[in-house]
Amino acid sequence: MGATHFVSASHLQVKRMTQEPFLTVQNVSHVFGEKQQVLANLSFALPAGGFTALVGPSGVGKSTLVRLLGGLLRPSTGHIHYANQPDGQPPSVGLMFQKDNLMPWRTAYENVRLPLEVQGVGAERADTAVNQMLALVGLSGYEHNYPAQLSGGMAQRVALARALVHRPALLLLDEPFGALDALTRERMGQELLRIWAALPVTVFMVTHSIQEAVLLADEVMVMGGQPATIRERIHIQLPRPRTIGMEGSVQFQKCAGAVRQAIEAINGA
Repeated sequence: MGATHFVSASHLQVKRMTQEPFLTVQNVSHVFGEKQQVLANLSFALPAGGFTALVGPSGVGKSTLVRLLGGLLRPSTGHIHYANQPDGQPPSVGLMFQKDNLMPWRTAYENVRLPLEVQGVGAERADTAVNQMLALVGLSGYEHNYPAQLSGGMAQRVALARALVHRPALLLLDEPFGALDALTRERMGQELLRIWAALPVTVFMVTHSIQEAVLLADEVMVMGGQPATIRERIHIQLPRPRTIGMEGSVQFQKCAGAVRQAIEAINGA
């Protein structure tokens, strides 16, 4: 994979991406059991260091695609190629879902530390990595709190820190803020942009929110059909850094309208 250059600054969400694909999906289909085909002939590429959002109707197969990209499932047909991975295996991957899945008997610090323990990382190196990541997500001072002592937004920050603590090359997010209230969801989106700009990571995010997809991503892919295919790929031509205030702009509404129209075309088919 080519070098990814990034700007690490608390007030910026600016990131320069390489044009080289980080991963390439070629004619991927997936069938559960013998007859239930969920995905059909998906082909697309994700740029290194990019931020891609995936939207589409519920139950269409978005979560299945996340699991395929993360190596949790194998395609029934087709191939997923990762740059500089000759064995075909995915590189280091971070996963985050709508439910934080924190272990209630472990503190925030211990939850974030868990992936490093599984990998056998030495204690000193692990402690440094955990402290750095908790600071990055704004949770310094909450290390010893248990999940029951955290708000929903704070718990999702812990989950995000846990997904990133081993510095993955690919971050897969499946409706990570779907269970949060609207204001907390907006704040978490802004935090995600800040963290993405600070780390050399490629992001692929599933969301049901058109506004969220347009505000965060470089490109929005629209999935639909039975079995599902990628129906549209919409490049989001909005400057960075992105802020909530952009949602009222003409260009933002134009991008959101294009995504909405693509989804409505699927629903009306």
